[in-house]
Amino acid sequence: MKGPTSRRIVTVAVTVLILLALVVVGTTVQVPFVALGPGPTVNTLGTIQLDNREVPVVDISGAPTQRTDGNLNLTTVSVTDGLSLFQTIGMWLSGTYSVQPRETVFPPDQTTEQTNQQNAEDMSNSESTAQAAALRYLDRPTELVAALVTPDGPASSVLRSGDVILKVGGTAVMTTEDLQKAVRAHKPGDEIAVEIRRGGAAQAVTVKAAARPGEQDVAYIGVTPEVRNADPNLKITFNVGDIGGPSAGLMLTLAVIDRLGTKQLTHGKFIAGTGTIADDGKVGPIGGITHKTRAARDAGATVFLVPDQNCAEAAGDAPDGLQLVKVESVDSAVDSLDALAAGKPVPHC
Repeated sequence: MKGPTSRRIVTVAVTVLILLALVVVGTTVQVPFVALGPGPTVNTLGTIQLDNREVPVVDISGAPTQRTDGNLNLTTVSVTDGLSLFQTIGMWLSGTYSVQPRETVFPPDQTTEQTNQQNAEDMSNSESTAQAAALRYLDRPTELVAALVTPDGPASSVLRSGDVILKVGGTAVMTTEDLQKAVRAHKPGDEIAVEIRRGGAAQAVTVKAAARPGEQDVAYIGVTPEVRNADPNLKITFNVGDIGGPSAGLMLTLAVIDRLGTKQLTHGKFIAGTGTIADDGKVGPIGGITHKTRAARDAGATVFLVPDQNCAEAAGDAPDGLQLVKVESVDSAVDSLDALAAGKPVPHC
């Protein structure tokens, strides 16, 4: 009797120890995964708490603005890092979160701080482009500026950061895309005439194009352009809190248009959306669309503006009660909002 009893005790003890070890490992050891889920939404027509102050999300001064109603909410994706094995399994089983390898969010060649800094820079660039797209839509003064001239690049000897670029190769340029097309109409080695304004005075310079790195047949002059507000009285500031990445561009653009324009966009509706924005008004795709639509519906949205390239994914898991409207540009977004107010059909996903 002693033999079998002793063996059973040992077996139970070993089993308990193994279970305890699994519990410890499962609850304390981090795994190389992150969980993505619905993140905060922010009404771009409203206010936000920053440094114990209530400030407008889109703060405009130096020009008349109109009263707005309804919501134009930007949407975000939450990222949960530092997960244990059990937390990862629980989030995966919840149906609310998706689990992905950590390297898809935090590149292995960057620190977490570097990734966060990049996201902050992407947001800042998105804000600048949103302002440009809105002002161009409203036919307000803008100018195309050489934001950065590459040191030792083809244009470094004749252009300076801050120069306003008027024409390239005799073609007027107003947007980043205009400049790219005008340069690419030439070949590496071509002498390209560039008209600029510097210090209020117009100048004509010549840039000898080089080959774009990695694209030997594509002309390159080494200038990073940016469309900027050309009205010295108008000031637009964005206050979005701790949000990074480029995907708020569309909603920030619409908020500026709603505030500075002559007609209301929401007509009292709760509109949410997402999408990158280019200075010529084109809307680009983003990641995490299904998390954003869920966050928007949970916040009370009834309409969601979806970049056309995200439509298939968004439609595959659309929350009940949320109308998905397909948008390709600022023009199409504004047209669809007008159509919704009038009870007319709109492009949908």
